[in-house]
Amino acid sequence: IEEPERNGFEYISLTTHTGEFGSNPISMNWGNPDPCKRGPVIATVKHGGQRNAIGAHSGGYCIYTALAVAAGELDTNFVPNFNMTAPTNDFGPFDSWKDPKAIVTIDPWGHMVTQVFKPYYDRGYDIRPTIAVTKAHIDFPEVKDAIREGRIIPDGKILKADGQSLVTKAAIEPVWYLPGIAERFGCTEQALRQALFKE
Repeated sequence: IEEPERNGFEYISLTTHTGEFGSNPISMNWGNPDPCKRGPVIATVKHGGQRNAIGAHSGGYCIYTALAVAAGELDTNFVPNFNMTAPTNDFGPFDSWKDPKAIVTIDPWGHMVTQVFKPYYDRGYDIRPTIAVTKAHIDFPEVKDAIREGRIIPDGKILKADGQSLVTKAAIEPVWYLPGIAERFGCTEQALRQALFKE
């Protein structure tokens, strides 16, 4: 694993593919069953030419980070500490994670980046989770009505007597694997990249 680059933020490369001047992105071997050999998704600008993703972590919420930096309230070198974070439920890996054609719109390893990409974290890379998994209690008025009318009987495990549903939920940030997307839509990766840049 190479040393991470440290950008001074005077220049931000928009290039995420190899063979371009100043670009040496962390390679992605999409679908590799070993997540470290597959490679992490690097979308932060902290590692300049090593970033291998277009866009910004947190999608539409990245404006809050930008506002905090612009207002002088957040150091541009700040890296969140994810050491105490973990999904509430372990799941995977599944066969589809090892098939580069099966999943092309999310990072299936996105909920466990601190575990599977630990060697990169240990070197100082800023890798962000793209999936958050947590447990929740949800109230559905329709379910409470169904309990009251006797159409549903609470089991105490998934549905409590007071009508609360115990669920596991996930917030998923898209991660678009461009070669796979291009193949599905019958265009070249180059044409897709050009359209993304222009549009």
